[in-house]
Amino acid sequence: MAGYKKDQGRYARLASFWVLAVLVFYGSTSMHTSLSSAFDGKLAEAIGGITVPVFSIKLSPSFLIASTVCLGGIWFLYRWLETPKIADLLIETETELKKVTWPTTPEVINSSIVVVVCVLFLMAYLAGADWVLAKITSHWLFGG
Repeated sequence: MAGYKKDQGRYARLASFWVLAVLVFYGSTSMHTSLSSAFDGKLAEAIGGITVPVFSIKLSPSFLIASTVCLGGIWFLYRWLETPKIADLLIETETELKKVTWPTTPEVINSSIVVVVCVLFLMAYLAGADWVLAKITSHWLFGG
């Protein structure tokens, strides 16, 4: 099965596939947990006492449903990323990212220091303002 413009936008396609695949996997594990606790735990009972060897997970209906959803979701994701509209978007995205002038390491460090100092200053100011306002309202409301 040949992909659409296979050699173009490789990194953008790989990154988007793996990020979305991790989300599909997370959703499937959440589904497995929810299904295992649903229906009085009947979906969590192992089928014939079988355990998946490497992962030590009971082969239960909830595991089979979640695995099927995970594999189907990843297959659908792969097929969706190969559609011309999405593939062209990712190819254009990677092309634009290559055109960007990225900052040097010293610029990033200096900018990060400025941001951290500003955040600390604002944190101290807000904490002080909160303390002062708490004292004022405490005095007005409770008289002392």
